[in-house]
Amino acid sequence: MAMNLSSGGGGRRRRRGGRRAPMADINVTPFVDVMLVLLIIFMVTAPMLVTGVPVELPESRANPLDQPNEPIEISIDKDGATFIDGAAVAPPELAARLDEIAASQDAGKPRQIMLRGDTAISYGQMMRVMGELNRAGLNSVSLVTTGSSGEN
Repeated sequence: MAMNLSSGGGGRRRRRGGRRAPMADINVTPFVDVMLVLLIIFMVTAPMLVTGVPVELPESRANPLDQPNEPIEISIDKDGATFIDGAAVAPPELAARLDEIAASQDAGKPRQIMLRGDTAISYGQMMRVMGELNRAGLNSVSLVTTGSSGEN
């Protein structure tokens, strides 16, 4: 049993209205603990989000999914010559050929364009072809690369 040894009327202090004074202290220790745990989790997982983990996928005898349209492959060789699905296209004919491809595609499913460029070509040559693709309305373009060799 505890006793209140404060002096004054009957062992009880009364403030206006008989209410207790509000407690002004906030215990922040649990909040800090949770924030430190979250910080550690983010510090550990952030590097994994940037780099991929090499995974060897299992083989399957399942048939591939049917895709109505094969992707169109556009290549630029080391001399700057442009090829559409393996057929050479002269620079003045490129715009007309891309317009034909754009006109033949379905409105709901645009054709996928696979763009390959030799490492020896200039940035301007690649941008010329990409500009023509954009002008023709062929905006679903993938740039094809080879795997990283680990050289810097």
